[in-house]
Amino acid sequence: MNSLTIGGAGLVIVGLLAFAIPVFTTQQTTDVARIGDLKLQTTESKNYIIPPIMSGGALLLGFVLLGAGLYQRR
Repeated sequence: MNSLTIGGAGLVIVGLLAFAIPVFTTQQTTDVARIGDLKLQTTESKNYIIPPIMSGGALLLGFVLLGAGLYQRR
């Protein structure tokens, strides 16, 4: 398998995952204050939304690269 086929298959998988899970959340914990052994922390959550057009674009580009890789092999 050449790199076009592998890259295309990877983009197809990423596109399908983005359609299946369009929103994901990350959390970051930071120290606010520290006095001796006492430590105050805060956790900040941030949501990321993947637009459907971006998921579809990755899926379409993945299929194009996959087809080009298979066509080039013949």
